[in-house]
Parts: sequence; C-alpha cells; structure tokens
Amino acid sequence: MNTTDFMSIANAICPERDVVVFEGKRWTFAHLNERVNRLSQALIGLEIEHGDRIGMLQVNCNQYVEAYFAAAKLGAIFVPLNFRAKADELSYMIANAQTKILFVGSKYLAMVDTLLPQLSTVTDCVIVDADVTGRLYYEDLISSSSSDEIVSEIGDEDTTILMYTAGTTGRPKAVPLSHSGFVSYVLDNVAPADPEIEEKNLLTVPLYHVAGIQAMLAAVYGGRSLVMMKQFEVKEWLETVEREKVTRAMLVPTMLKMIIDDPGFNRYNLESLKIITYGAAPMPFEVIKKAIKKLPGVNFINAYGQTETASTITSLGPEDHIIEGTDEERYRKLKRLTSSIGKPLSDVEVKIVDEAGNPLPLLEVGEIMAKGPRIMTGYWHDEEKTAQVMTKDGWLRTGDKGWMDEAGYIYLAGRSDDMIIRGGENISPAEVEGVLYSHPKIEDAAIIGIPDAKWGQAPRAIVALKKREVATPEEIMEYCRSGLAGFKRPRSVIFVDSLPRNQMGKVLKKELREKYGEPEYKSS
Repeated sequence: MNTTDFMSIANAICPERDVVVFEGKRWTFAHLNERVNRLSQALIGLEIEHGDRIGMLQVNCNQYVEAYFAAAKLGAIFVPLNFRAKADELSYMIANAQTKILFVGSKYLAMVDTLLPQLSTVTDCVIVDADVTGRLYYEDLISSSSSDEIVSEIGDEDTTILMYTAGTTGRPKAVPLSHSGFVSYVLDNVAPADPEIEEKNLLTVPLYHVAGIQAMLAAVYGGRSLVMMKQFEVKEWLETVEREKVTRAMLVPTMLKMIIDDPGFNRYNLESLKIITYGAAPMPFEVIKKAIKKLPGVNFINAYGQTETASTITSLGPEDHIIEGTDEERYRKLKRLTSSIGKPLSDVEVKIVDEAGNPLPLLEVGEIMAKGPRIMTGYWHDEEKTAQVMTKDGWLRTGDKGWMDEAGYIYLAGRSDDMIIRGGENISPAEVEGVLYSHPKIEDAAIIGIPDAKWGQAPRAIVALKKREVATPEEIMEYCRSGLAGFKRPRSVIFVDSLPRNQMGKVLKKELREKYGEPEYKSS
C-alpha cells in the first residue's frame, strides 16, 4: 500500500464530502481526485518521471495537497520547502535535491528568479496562485490536461517526500520519507473513511513540516475535511473553529498559549472541538493546565516525533490529561503531564542508552533511540551525517535526552547538546524551565549553560516577563530554591522582551548561547 491509496479509498467511500476547505472555497474528494489526475497528466507533459523531484515553495493552500498527490501518483518525490528560509538556504535545498520542477507562490517569485540561474536542474517554474505573463500558471496546467486516472508502479519503500530539517545547527539535512513509513503510522492510528462519520481537521502547522504532512495524510485517509489556514493567526483560528464546527486541531505550544490567553477567547463557541494534538516543542505545564480548564470538552494528545521518524513515535493520550484518583495517582499524572512524552506507539521501539550506546536502567537519563519501519534509513546523499545518527542495526539517535519510568512512560530532559554539566552532575534545562514557567510573573523562559571556572558550567535563565510585571534576578533565583536541587538553580538571570523561536515554536538555544553565553554578560 502507498499514500496514493489514501485518497483512492476515501474518494470511493465519500466522494461528495469536502476534503479541503480553504479561504471560502471547498473541494470534495471527487473534485480533488480529478484535479490531482489533471495535474499528474500535466507533469507527464513536463517530462516528470518516477523518482524526479518536485519542489513546492508556498504557504498552506489547496494546491499543496494536490501537488503532493500528483507527484506521488507518478512515483515522483515531493520536496516541501520552508518559505521562511533565506535565499541561500533555499538555493542549497533546491540544488541538493536536484529539483526538476518548482511550484512557487507569487510572493516568492522574485527571490526564486534571482536563484534560478544557479539551479541547473530546474527545468520549469510553475506559479501557483497568479497568472504571470510568460510563466507557467498552475490553473492553466489543470484546465488543459486530461482527467484520466494515472497508473504507476510505486514501491512501498519508494521515497515519496524529501523533507529538510530546520537546519538550526548548520545546513538543513534532507530526510527521505517512504510511502511505507506514512502508511505504517496511518493504518495503526487512524480509522478509515466512514460515510456516517464526518470530522473536520483544522490545519495551521506548515506543510513543509512533518507534523503538517502527517496531519494532511491522516485527514485524507480518515475521510476528514481538512480546513486549512495559510498561517496561524489567533482570531482567525477561533473564528474558523466556530464557523466550520471543527472537531480536531494540531497546535504547537506557543499557538495553544496564544489561543487560551486571547482576550476574546470566551466570545467564541468552541464546543465542536473534541481533540487537540500538540507537540513539536516542550509544553509548559501551566499552559496545558489552563487549556484543560478552559476547554473542558477537549481530549488532549501530546505527540512526539522528528522529521527522521516520519511522524509521531510516542504519545501521551487523553487519559493522561485527566488529573484525578488517589493522591498518589494524581501525583503520578501531574508528573507525567509536566514532562512526559508518553509511551511508544505500537510500530516503534524506543530505548534509553548511555554515551557508548548501552541500554540504561529505568529512571536513568540517557539518549532516546528509536527503531521501526517509519524510521529513515539515512540522510539524502550524505553518508557522513547518516553515520552520526544511524547505527548499523537501524537505531536512530534522536539527539534528545530522556528517561523511562516503571510504567514505560518516557520523559524528556532536553537536547543532548543543551544538557548542562555542573561539577559532574547533569542538569536538564527542561526541568529548570518547568519551574520557571510556574512563576506568576514569567511569560517565557529558557535555560542555557555558561562557562564556570570552578564547576565547569552554570545554568543561566533567559526570561521574558508578562506585560507590566517587574522582577529582579535575585527574586527569580530565590523562587527556584524550593523547586530544584541546589546545583540545578540558575546562577544568573537575563531579562529579554521575547525568546527567539523557530516556526514550530522551539526556542533557538544556539542563538541564546551566542548572545548570552559569556559569563560576564550584563543585561542592559
């Protein structure tokens, strides 16, 4: 089975159901299938063959879904490109993938035109959302092509998407993701389309991110209507949930926080919302605690995964978000909700290892490793980087530190390169950040390690206060005294207006270390 079967199955079951809702327009499964066939035929006319790479540089839109399935039907490889990337990064990704055709939003055309002379593999550039004189226009390709069904030989292990990592520590790495990887996840975790059950999934995370692709494929296979937003905006999100009676949504922690903190939150009817999946960055306990209270009819799911794992590999389910029972049971659930990413999914193995790769006992912190049919076999044309993260027997080094409890729940302790070692003791930034987030004056916080002549490293807190709040470094450090062991407490505090985050809400620790990592730094 491959991902093109997702659409074929859903189209056979509920052809007249909306599959995409975007900017006031609607496309049924039957209409989407026809447009995908027409686009596939047009790509054949542009000499696209099995294994060719097709790039997409655009915000979320209906054409994104169509272009993916059109490429997949031909056995071509879809390359979603980060529209926030700088010109040199885009040039690198397009060239590295040896992209043959580029689908481009008109907003990015001028930049792409400056790059094209350097991109020898690009044969055609198709404008997605505007008819530009002298350029190929997406809708012209659709309208001028046959709607005949495409039949191709597609292997389950064939690469369907070449997805680039965020590249926060160097050049983005290209991750080949196979049909079978997505199929394994979807078949295990999503019920197939049902003519009697209608669900609407609000998609706000970008489709150049694995979480966006996972949500899109799951929605298509499940016969759900995919309500799409170009980019996340709080008021539009709230209005869309109310108007479309959305049942599911995927959010990163910063998005969820903005929603529940919005002054107009209580003006909207969100009763249709039944499931919110969150992930891609650590969730502050105070945020999820408040969200559970303000959205009592919602089941929350914490999903953990990486680009290299194709999709979610562990999850903390709705039952883990219900804090009730005996005092002991409530304590365990609160602890899990604070820092656990849940248990491994059924098609994935997870273990915690030391620096030599040896499995560690329960409760001991080490690197999280994963293995299974969804895990990549290596980076695209990069044996050196592959050898750094993949073992010979197929285990992926995630680069995340964590530990496992007696019940099989896994807890994050931060990235391996973020860990702070003070006097031989490991300090998890995530643990210290969790305490900081509970301070009533703190809006956002991050912990970095700075050099310490005596102890090796010392934890430093980078803190953004809530509006109109005032605090001193001494107040923040003293607050941490009751919740942390002495060696874990921050030894200095720097106040900032906001923390730098990437598009998925992760704090850019590298930027913080570069700016605030010197021992003598004095805040202005």
